[in-house]
Amino acid sequence: MDWGTELWDQYDIIEKHTQSGLELVEKYVKFVKERTEIEQNYAKQLRNLSKKYNLKRSGKDEPDSRFSSYQSFLDVVNEMNDYAGQRELIAENLMMNICIDLTKYLQELKQERKMYLIEAKRAQQSLESTYKQLDSSKKRFEREWREAERTAQYAEKTDQDLNATKADVEKAKQQAHMRSHVAEECKNDYAAQLQKYNKEQSQFYFNEMPLIFNKLQDLDERRVRKLAQGYILFSDTERHVMPIIGKCLEGITKAGTNVNDKNDTMVVIEQNKSGFERPGDVEFEDYSQGINRTSSESSLGTPKGPMDILGRNRSKNFWLFSKKSKLSPSTLPPFSSPPAPSPANGPPSPKFGRDPLSYCLKEINKTVKPRISSFRTLRRSRFTPEKSTPTVTEDFAHLPPEQRRKRLQQKLEEICRELQKEVDQSEALGKMKDVYEKNPQMGDPASLASQISQTSQNMERLTGERVKYETWLAEALGRGETLHYKSHTFNNNGAHDALSPDGAHSDESIPDPSQAIYAEFDDDFEDEELAAPIGKCTAMYSFPGASEGTISMQEGEVLAVVEEDKGDGWTRVRRHDGDEGYIPTSYVSINLKK
Repeated sequence: MDWGTELWDQYDIIEKHTQSGLELVEKYVKFVKERTEIEQNYAKQLRNLSKKYNLKRSGKDEPDSRFSSYQSFLDVVNEMNDYAGQRELIAENLMMNICIDLTKYLQELKQERKMYLIEAKRAQQSLESTYKQLDSSKKRFEREWREAERTAQYAEKTDQDLNATKADVEKAKQQAHMRSHVAEECKNDYAAQLQKYNKEQSQFYFNEMPLIFNKLQDLDERRVRKLAQGYILFSDTERHVMPIIGKCLEGITKAGTNVNDKNDTMVVIEQNKSGFERPGDVEFEDYSQGINRTSSESSLGTPKGPMDILGRNRSKNFWLFSKKSKLSPSTLPPFSSPPAPSPANGPPSPKFGRDPLSYCLKEINKTVKPRISSFRTLRRSRFTPEKSTPTVTEDFAHLPPEQRRKRLQQKLEEICRELQKEVDQSEALGKMKDVYEKNPQMGDPASLASQISQTSQNMERLTGERVKYETWLAEALGRGETLHYKSHTFNNNGAHDALSPDGAHSDESIPDPSQAIYAEFDDDFEDEELAAPIGKCTAMYSFPGASEGTISMQEGEVLAVVEEDKGDGWTRVRRHDGDEGYIPTSYVSINLKK
């Protein structure tokens, strides 16, 4: 069964059905595109998540890197990154195999359908034209036949009239004969047109239109088959990557099974075991005997108990429970094996004297060094929470030296370009004035006076600005070049040979602190490789980061420290997304790695 035979009179239905089929293909392509966008966004978010929690950037020398749970977490993050790659592959295959292919095929179907409909419309127009000719010939035949009958009746009436002359009768008969002949010709023409129309109508309904309908049927069937293949590809695309996704999930499961709690416990012990013996019992000191005892070398002023020891060192954290006052290996007495525990109520170990706890505290007091205020704390007053953003000045003095130099160069180039335009315009006006003076008929030289005066004023103004910015730039370049040469002349002993910008030796032996602060400021920004962070910091206050080279932050935000404060009150940090910049040191709480 086909459309040409069964639906020979349903042209409008066939046209509407084929159009709705093409719209369905478009709708499916749009559906797959949106699914592709979802997969791409999902993969992108997984990539960012893996990048955010990939702890390898923190360094492999961290103590936590020895824990099996730490390594398993890295494995989970890496497997999740591979999983994201498979989601990206799904999105790419959906786009290539379904969206692009179906869109191209849809355009071909539209062009083919359009061509078939044009053929059907052309055949319809040809049949309608033939029918119009038939109707015209039919009406003409009807009109001429009635006129012939009227003239025949008039000739017969004239022939029976006794008063009519022979000439009138003869004229009426000729008129009737002529009309009869014309009517006969119209009859023949009508018969011919009718035969032609019937032939074309038969051709139209039995050959042309069935053929077009069958072509449209074949087009629609091909469209349905292609759409079915798209449905299957939608499933196969994800099914093909399922084995790899399964391996990723197996890797995550394996990472979980590789966690060894006992091993992690042993690692904690190995990393933090001190090797000290537990303190022995405190001896009873009998003051009722009236003996004036001297303090032993193993005690710290006759402690009355552990709380007295803790109270006397209240200003310092007790070493046993503190992370900041750990004993360095160099301060502990070396021993090859742990000392034997002293018997109950027996003599204390000779290494610790009578009071091991007092001995430990004594050793700690020996190792504690007086804390000297750093330059950071001395200069921290430069940036306080109450201080607003630095004021933008005309000479860009609010910017770091290298950033200031770049901005001054840009400004000077703009001024030079504007000055060159004014110079060119002044030369053109001068030439035009000379032409007007030599040929007054071409124009009045006085009409150019106002333009020449305005141009001269602009040139004077721009020249003054150029001199001003050149002075500022010379100052910035002088300091920047000095820093450039100095930064390459430091030796391993801390000494250096200062060179002037022209390469000659300078008498300076100590670099200017204000210059040394920014010696490597611009080089850090031009370095494309990301430096490993040296710690973390938490923002105590919000900072807008409006100046060049700085970065904004919100209160409570955690950032990675890339470069310590050089003494100028700035610390270089990096966000999780890779953005780097400087922030005021006094705005954050810094925790550097040890």
